[in-house]
Amino acid sequence: MDLAYYAAQFFNGLVSGGFYALLALGLSIIFGLLRVVNFAHGAMYMLGAFVAYYGAQFFGLPFLAALLVAPLVVAAIGIVMERLLLRRLYKLDPLYNLLLTFALVLIIEDVVRIFAGSLGSPYAVPDFLSGATNLGFTIYPTYRLFVVAVCIIVCFTAWLLIERTPLGAQLRAATENPSLTRALGINVDLLVTLTFGVGVGIAGFAGVLNAPNTNVAPNMGDALIITTFAIVVIGGMGSILGSIVTGFLIGVVTAVGAVFYPPISNTLPFILMAVVLIVRPAGLFGKAEGAA
Repeated sequence: MDLAYYAAQFFNGLVSGGFYALLALGLSIIFGLLRVVNFAHGAMYMLGAFVAYYGAQFFGLPFLAALLVAPLVVAAIGIVMERLLLRRLYKLDPLYNLLLTFALVLIIEDVVRIFAGSLGSPYAVPDFLSGATNLGFTIYPTYRLFVVAVCIIVCFTAWLLIERTPLGAQLRAATENPSLTRALGINVDLLVTLTFGVGVGIAGFAGVLNAPNTNVAPNMGDALIITTFAIVVIGGMGSILGSIVTGFLIGVVTAVGAVFYPPISNTLPFILMAVVLIVRPAGLFGKAEGAA
């Protein structure tokens, strides 16, 4: 095995890690600010891919336009879910939210399966991103390099908005002390709704971005979302930075692990999760109250 092979595997890990980071970012935004464990996140990811696919089939929607339109459509669906369903359960045990979102996964996937079938459909790589790029030490698909760059930009931008802007401060204040925040004239209910919409919109964005890499199918989010939950736990529940860093880390570790011992590659995230929980129950970037 030469350097080019190892480099390709490393970049494969960055690609997978980018999708993990985006999904974990959306989950962390929703949990960190709303305290909702959203099991329907994988279904939102799948809906984003289907919006891009059918947008291209019926309306000729270009790929770059789909990157904007699909997240907005998925965010709108999430806002309706939050307004009609989740909002009624905020004062109850969090288990009710978990069960509701799990039920929504089954409903959404079955509805999509009725209209789209169970078999996946291919989504073509856009022409301007087709082919491969010579990096000097390896030749790698241009589209996958584009994916890595976009994931890093989106993750960093989201972290910056939440942690370093007045809007992010308002979101955190609305979560920690909603009564005082309302007294300051801030519409807490609107912030909560928009936060949920943004969280699932990021999942929809990830679905569009991954559509050219895989078949667009009703169950495409099932495998990713299990690992994503492990990433959120490793990074620290509700930690935006932890989810981003751990997402990329797990992607690379899984890809490199597959080179040396393929049978263990799929279980590596969960082995790491067990080790981290033993050593640091709150996660790598989490706080003690987050673990509680």
